[in-house]
Amino acid sequence: MAVVGTPLAPATPATAPAVHQIKVLTVNTHKGFTVFNRRFILPELREAVRSTGADLVFLQEVLGEHEKYASRYEDWPATSQYEFLADSMWSDFAYGRNAVYPDGHHGNALLSKYPIKSWRNLDVSITGPERRGLLHCVLDVPGHDNVHAICVHLSLLESHRQLQIVLLNQLLKSLPPDEPVIIAGDFNDWKQQGNAALCQRDDLHEVFARHHGQLAKTYPARWPLLRLDRIYLRNASSHNPEILGNKPWTHLSDHLPLAVEVHL
Repeated sequence: MAVVGTPLAPATPATAPAVHQIKVLTVNTHKGFTVFNRRFILPELREAVRSTGADLVFLQEVLGEHEKYASRYEDWPATSQYEFLADSMWSDFAYGRNAVYPDGHHGNALLSKYPIKSWRNLDVSITGPERRGLLHCVLDVPGHDNVHAICVHLSLLESHRQLQIVLLNQLLKSLPPDEPVIIAGDFNDWKQQGNAALCQRDDLHEVFARHHGQLAKTYPARWPLLRLDRIYLRNASSHNPEILGNKPWTHLSDHLPLAVEVHL
């Protein structure tokens, strides 16, 4: 499991009031395009993400760079997509580059209203051309030593996903057992075998399964049938989990976003 990472931001002053509630959003951005890449809608996606008021935004399939698209679309941002989405609303961001190709690269990203103390991108690719990663960030949330955020995008292949779940469990075991952990993203786990493996842990819960008795249907966005996207918590409680299933979300990606209030 290869690791790339670097410290990012100074810590929050110790005098800041303690934070006990964080709003979390996870969305597969589909590289800023509608289904089948018919239309570039990143500016619309940014407005939709901003409207949620989320403190933490977990992004999958976000472009770091793409030279061909940049020359083709007049409204293509001058910065990376994750910086464009962060704009002035999220002070900190981290990007884990996974897939690299001649025109550019894409991966996972985290946008945060709290300082990111450190981050690392864990390469959990198995074999073949499909590249996947776990973006692990350590956040400086006032009132807490560390809050861990792990942005996930797993393989399309079941055998690969099972191995990646093992690697995710290894990461969890390496973290201090009493610190809050938020895991969110696109698990591509349509058979729910990965969820079954994660739910064997006594210290972890998936927010929709806990509140509604089943995982959220998120794919395809306009007629959701498959339960691919998840939010798991450790040492934190979940409140008001929500599938963002109305316009404009149904037209902004091939996945529906998920949101939840996390109480620390």
